[in-house]
Amino acid sequence: MGMAVGGGKGSMSEPNIVPLIDVLLVLIIIFMVITPTTPKGLDALIPQPTPPNQKENPDLLNKTIVVQVTNGDKVLINQDPSSWDQLGPSLENIFKDRAEKVAFVKGDDNVEFAEVARAIDIMREAGIEHVGLITAKIEAGQ
Repeated sequence: MGMAVGGGKGSMSEPNIVPLIDVLLVLIIIFMVITPTTPKGLDALIPQPTPPNQKENPDLLNKTIVVQVTNGDKVLINQDPSSWDQLGPSLENIFKDRAEKVAFVKGDDNVEFAEVARAIDIMREAGIEHVGLITAKIEAGQ
């Protein structure tokens, strides 16, 4: 509340800025609450290459499932050819007795990401909880 008294020209009023400050504080609090809920990216599993001086574990290789999306609308499950229609049922059959539901997806260099995303969707629908991504650099051990 501010009011200047005195002077010869009559009463003079000044704007009250307290409500403006209250509104700004409320806006700051709203933005502080909203900021942590912004979505983060996709959690991705990345297989770690075996060290150069260590042999690969054959049991681990038998457990690892890799879905490869190739050119010409082809799909491979661990080098076995499959079709898009049979991918889901095949993966359900493979993972029905497994406790760990982890698989990896790999796309060729000139395959569009939409095809890889389609494979990931089918894998998630088949009950695979964790889907990892394999790139050319990871395969090369870099």
